[in-house]
Amino acid sequence: MSTRATTTPSGVAPAALHGVHVTGWGTYLPSDVLTNHDLAQLVDTSDEWIRSRTGIRERRVAAAHETTASMAAIAAARAIAVAGLDPDEIDLILLATLTPDHWMPATAVLVKEAIGNTRAAAMDVMAACSGFIYGYATAHAYIASGMAKHVLIIGAEALTRFLDYTDRDTCVLFGDGAGAVILSAADAPGGTLSVELTTEPEGAYDIWIPSGGSMSPPSAETVARGEHYMRMEGRETYRFATRTLASTALAAVSKTGLRPKDIDLFIPHQANMRIIETVAKALELPMDRMFVNLDRLGNTSAASVPIALAEAVDSGRIQVGDRIVLLAFGAGFTSGAVTLEWTADPASGVRASTVRPEDIVVRKPAGWHPVAPIPAA
Repeated sequence: MSTRATTTPSGVAPAALHGVHVTGWGTYLPSDVLTNHDLAQLVDTSDEWIRSRTGIRERRVAAAHETTASMAAIAAARAIAVAGLDPDEIDLILLATLTPDHWMPATAVLVKEAIGNTRAAAMDVMAACSGFIYGYATAHAYIASGMAKHVLIIGAEALTRFLDYTDRDTCVLFGDGAGAVILSAADAPGGTLSVELTTEPEGAYDIWIPSGGSMSPPSAETVARGEHYMRMEGRETYRFATRTLASTALAAVSKTGLRPKDIDLFIPHQANMRIIETVAKALELPMDRMFVNLDRLGNTSAASVPIALAEAVDSGRIQVGDRIVLLAFGAGFTSGAVTLEWTADPASGVRASTVRPEDIVVRKPAGWHPVAPIPAA
């Protein structure tokens, strides 16, 4: 049995949700590229094998000095610049990630300090690859209720540090990066039109990291058994994704009174080209309605939707008045979709270039150094 969370009581037709708009967007991608040919030197695979099954040809890998917090902070500062805001105008910071810098404190706290904000509340959101959509829903609720005017939502991941590079079923899929958006209150038509969230816990152990939590704390034995790496039941995950992504998208669109053909662009979680193609077919849409960048970036989990959204805007795929659907699924099994009408000037994206990575610094703990720092290679 599935557990489904929706934004309205069952049987009640929801009104369109107005007044919550995307006003800023930004990304950060590590410069290091890991190609399929590189992976073929590490594990029994090939470029043809990976591309034919996933559509991925390369992905980004965080350098030794980069962390989830540092990537998130740069993307956040760029989104704030695009929105034309001062960092202290942000009321709430939500960071979606499954690869925090530390289990405590929240990585969002480190980002708050790095971007120069002194007044926002800050917390992490963990819903795996659906994390950004769950963060968007939370931000929307804060703004619609009057508890916040500007909310920063970030999706950031350093997944390559949690992969077993002897397991070709997982190590070929994932990459690192960060994307961020600003949601703002505005008395104007458009903006967020609907939100749909679902959770189906029967799939909780189909994508997971076995050890490191309270059930199985870290130990020499858990490390030796490789229980701090991601594990995935690929077949079951694929079945869930193809079934649930389409139904979640349809539910979000239906709440607005629209139909899939009325949507100008779908921005799905960038997990697998076959999944995206199946969703397009289920919605009876051509693939040109689906934005795709997974061939260059792989699956960046919670970062994939905000990165893709920013790239779609900056590349001219999104214009004022366009209807967009953001769509994701992830471990849990979680899924979510947001329908919105775009109202921000795409030309504002040029402001992101004013933020240089070297100007954003995440403070390190005094007097402490990692026992096994990430090697430069």
